[in-house]
Amino acid sequence: MTRKAYDTDLTDQEWAHLESYFSKHRTYKWSKRELVNATLYITKTGCQWRMLPHDFPPYPTVWSFFRRAKESGLWDTILTELVKKSD
Repeated sequence: MTRKAYDTDLTDQEWAHLESYFSKHRTYKWSKRELVNATLYITKTGCQWRMLPHDFPPYPTVWSFFRRAKESGLWDTILTELVKKSD
């Protein structure tokens, strides 16, 4: 499903840099890039999880991805890499 791009979405270059961090993680029905984009939308806009736009994966799926990524340290790695790339 194609959706409109949001300002909070990763660029192709950013995703190419982050994609390798997901190679050994489980597969999802939803693309990992979409899960990251949805989580970035939540964190950058401050909207409630239930208010996540419907063209993203369902919010319980995004929340579950974020929770696991946070617990494993993956989310901190993602944010660190994004900050390093912006310097």
